[in-house]
This record gives sequence, structure tokens and C-alpha cells, in this order.
Amino acid sequence: MTSEQKSRIYERFEDDRDFFERVHESFTIEEKIVLACRILAEEGHSEQLAGQITLRSEERPGCFLTLGIGRGFGEITSEDLCLIDGDVNVIGSDHQANPALRFHTWLYRARPDVRCLVHTHPPYASALSMVGRPLRVAHMDTAMFHDDCAYLAEWPGVPFSDEEGRIISDAMGENRSLLLAHHGILTAGASVEEATYLAVFMERAARLQVMAESIGTIKEIPAECAQDAHDFLLKPSVVNATFNAWARSHRGAIRG
Repeated sequence: MTSEQKSRIYERFEDDRDFFERVHESFTIEEKIVLACRILAEEGHSEQLAGQITLRSEERPGCFLTLGIGRGFGEITSEDLCLIDGDVNVIGSDHQANPALRFHTWLYRARPDVRCLVHTHPPYASALSMVGRPLRVAHMDTAMFHDDCAYLAEWPGVPFSDEEGRIISDAMGENRSLLLAHHGILTAGASVEEATYLAVFMERAARLQVMAESIGTIKEIPAECAQDAHDFLLKPSVVNATFNAWARSHRGAIRG
């Protein structure tokens, strides 16, 4: 199949409004954050109280929606959300912010294209981070990480200060995802849906890698095929339809 033929197929898929109307769900921003937390918890990303999600505020430039510290992903409700400024000060509520959010602010300053960040410590990605193995793209379902997932080889410590923020931001570069040695994952999206989608599939990719390495040598996907799959899997229509499919099973948690 030629590149032109592939492009026509991708465009047709993107423009299939009838299909996407059938799978569409309308959620508020707050509901999307809560749903993202519930989805991540179900996928094994909720390791005690570790992990954060932040979202740029449209109403308050320079501020971010996030979770107050002290609640796990699996129990989050909209009442647990709060607004913070660029110095991680909570605005307008008595919630306490996670001090580790400081490194998020560095990413947002460096990446105006990023609207949402997800950071978690899921088991398989954490296992890779413990032995110093970057994520490898060797399956169609993980091709969204082809040439789009960085690796921070040295752990800078608990990211409470500006120095860790600078190191993590530099390591991320222009990538959408980052595996942090001895730590966990970080995903950056243009939306809550994209950042969550990447976080879920990054852990699934790590799980596949650990399983594959236990039985043989991993064979990488050819770069051209991987790039085609990367571009298709990151189409907003694909990302949003996938998020909404996950969200429907948790809809009762936010709407009764």
C-alpha cells in the first residue's frame, strides 16, 4: 500500500462522523480528570498515594487543576480537585497540594503544546526503570511510543525542587512520554484523554516487554511501519474514542 493510499484511509477514518457520534461522550473537564484517575487505578497505576495528574486551567492562565494530596486515584471525586498556581500554591480551597507537582510546572513552561500531564508508578514500567531498560516499540499496539518516548537514565531524587524539574523537563524534550529510572512514567498530552491514553498504553507496553524478554529476544518493528502506526494511533479520534470506551464503565462513579 502506498503512502497516499494510507493517508486516504486515515483521513476517511478521521472523518467518519457517524461512527464517532455513536461512541461520543460529553464530560466536563472535572469529570474527565476524575474518570482519568479511575481508569488509571483500574489499570494498576495507583500505588498508594504516588502519582499526579495536572491540567492547564482555561479560566486562569498560569494555573492548573489537580488533586489534593491524600487521596488515591481509585477514590477521587470532583470534590478532591483543586486549583494551583505556578508556585504550587492552592487557590481558593483548603486542599493541600503535592509538593512533587513542582516539576510539572517546569514541563508546562517548556511545552506550550502540553495541556495535561500524568505521572504514575505502575509496576511493569517501574520494573524496567529499576534495571535500566528503555521502553522498546515492538508491537503494533504500542507504536504510539515510536520515536516519542524519552528515557531519563539517572534518578535525580524526589522531585521537590527546581533542579529536579529542570532535569525532568530537559529529559522529556519534545516527546510525549518519558520513562524515569528508578521511578515511573510521565506522559504529556494535548488533552486529558491523550495523556491518560498514553499512560495506560505505556504500562501495557512495559508489561509486554517484560513478558517478551522472559521468552526470547525482542524484534523491533521496522521504522516506517512503526511511524505509520504511531501517527494513526495518536489521531485525536482514536484517542478520544478509546478514552470514552474506558470512561463508560466508570460513568456511575461521577453521575450516579
